Amino acid sequence: MNTRLRTGLFGILLASGLAGCGSNIVVDAASIPVPLVEKIPASIGIRIPVEFENFIHEERVIGREAWSISLGDSNVAFFTQLFGHMFNKVTVIGPADDATLLDIDALIEPSIEAFEFSVPNQSKTAAFAVWIRYRLKVYDRGGTEVANWPVSAYGKSQSTTMGGSDALQRAAILAMRDAAALIIIQLDKATGISLLVDAPKAVPDPAPLSFDINDDEVQATALEGLDDETG
Repeated sequence: MNTRLRTGLFGILLASGLAGCGSNIVVDAASIPVPLVEKIPASIGIRIPVEFENFIHEERVIGREAWSISLGDSNVAFFTQLFGHMFNKVTVIGPADDATLLDIDALIEPSIEAFEFSVPNQSKTAAFAVWIRYRLKVYDRGGTEVANWPVSAYGKSQSTTMGGSDALQRAAILAMRDAAALIIIQLDKATGISLLVDAPKAVPDPAPLSFDINDDEVQATALEGLDDETG
């Protein structure tokens, strides 16, 4: 094989290798300091949807590096810790569990509605940035949805002090902490969840009473009453 051909093949292999390279990031759980606020005196459940627990964002940046960012486990730990700081009691349930059987005042179901990030070669800066839009659905103890609240969060981390993967992970954690601050301050105002404390569980309307009475018996009874009146 001549030198020119070997050089050409090497270039193709190198280009293929660069196109296939990427970073796989598993985001650590964001540690939430105990907020200096009084807990809401409520017992809540957190329903964790399958897609939320297994959330992975995959994206190729400007046709170059492919990124895979796993947020699932960190999100579950994040919301469990956060709501543990905010409410008297927290019970985590799966997607198939019936929350109406639990002794809770309200149920919260979190989801990720959007996830975006930028790297230095996009922003022309030394920063990695992450945007997350969560959505919190709140249900009363009877299972009726009472609130549907979007929560937008942002985090940024400089790549000059750490590697690219570490900087992007740090930006994601800062975005989660940004969401935590907003949720702590605004959750009750946005959803009215404290109003659900000790609220009575909705009871379905009773089925209409049904009497199985023979028509002949009804007619005979009516005739007997008529005979009494005319006798």
